[in-house]
Amino acid sequence: MASGERASFKNPVVNWIDERLPVFTLMNKEYGVFPTPRNFNYFWNFGAIAMVMLVLMLVTGIVLAMHYTPHADHAFGSVERIMRDVNWGWMIRYLHMNGASFFFIAVYIHIFRGMYYGSYKKPRELLWIFGVLIFLLMMATAFMGYTLPWSQMGGWAATVITNLFSAIPLIGGPLVELLWGGFSVDNPTLNRFFALHYLLPFVIFAVVFLHVWALHITGSNNPLGIEPKGKQDTLPFHPYYTAKDTFGLSIFLILYLLVSFYAPNMFAHPDHFVEFNPMQTPPHIVPEWYFLPFYAILRAITFDIGIPFTEIVFIPAKLGGVIAMFGAVAMLFIMPWLDTHPVKSARFRPQYKLFLLLLVVDFLILGYVGMEPADAMLFGSIKLLYLGQLCTAYYFAYFIVILPWLSRTEKALPLPSSISEAVLNKHKAKPSPEAAA
Repeated sequence: MASGERASFKNPVVNWIDERLPVFTLMNKEYGVFPTPRNFNYFWNFGAIAMVMLVLMLVTGIVLAMHYTPHADHAFGSVERIMRDVNWGWMIRYLHMNGASFFFIAVYIHIFRGMYYGSYKKPRELLWIFGVLIFLLMMATAFMGYTLPWSQMGGWAATVITNLFSAIPLIGGPLVELLWGGFSVDNPTLNRFFALHYLLPFVIFAVVFLHVWALHITGSNNPLGIEPKGKQDTLPFHPYYTAKDTFGLSIFLILYLLVSFYAPNMFAHPDHFVEFNPMQTPPHIVPEWYFLPFYAILRAITFDIGIPFTEIVFIPAKLGGVIAMFGAVAMLFIMPWLDTHPVKSARFRPQYKLFLLLLVVDFLILGYVGMEPADAMLFGSIKLLYLGQLCTAYYFAYFIVILPWLSRTEKALPLPSSISEAVLNKHKAKPSPEAAA
């Protein structure tokens, strides 16, 4: 990099390093003077929050790995030793355990914000795809981490979920044996899951780098969904959004620490504190809360798909459930091509906003259904399974039917001509307290 392109720094040490390796110039360009839309709201905090949670999970995970024993006979005992004998081990474990939940909270809100404001649309399709890939890798990492204490819930979750792959024609059986490292869930399974759980966060970090790179190429979306037209529509990232992100992050971390210190087992099932016994199945196997909607979709497919009134079956129920579960995430990957409406933000698309809010309610109901036993009843007379099937139908109908239909038929409200005009008019519409008096 030529010397004329470098930023100037008052600190002589920083300046000396930057002359030889312009890392500070790069940081200043990408996180200092980087132009960002001037109308961000607090939903835009959650990208930075998710990044901080990823770093926290990496640091606490590395410390835990120093004391954990990935062996079926010793894993549960090593976790108990971390809790009882390792200095501050209980704190590191609780921060890691609850950090997973708060990481998913931040990412779910981040995804909802992207869907609400149309952040998946041109020119940000690749940015969105990287984000969904991060979500998928997070799910794989969290599932494997859930099994590592080798508790009743974790060991049986590994047994049940890996068994699902046996439904895949031709390769299902060999694939399950590869995951297990044998003919049942045992020590090789635990070793595989530990190795992958340790590796995948670094893969996530690499995809996050691509995600941020794509963001800095296309620029950020904003609540209006219109592109900035000049300097009047933007602000430098620092100090405006570093300050705003710091405030939002502080509130989020306070909530995270309150749960970690005062209610650390709030998200944990009691069977997670009993050592795995392959000869005793828990009465109700339930995954972590952030998997529950997809677990409900998996259980909703209780019927074979084939030619009616014949014995010809194309997709057995078990395979259909697996396809539906993975298809629920696949819908997010192809969302930029399902919603082709020219207007991005739901602020100007009242019909889209209504159906999206219904999807959020639908997702929460699926989470409730996934939490309950498969034979649970609704109001004492209706199988809860039927509610899960209804919500599963709406989930897929939203992506496959409703989005393409709205893309062709919905008339959007008028858009402002620029971000600055909308911001200035908003402030003009609110009289000052002195004027109101």
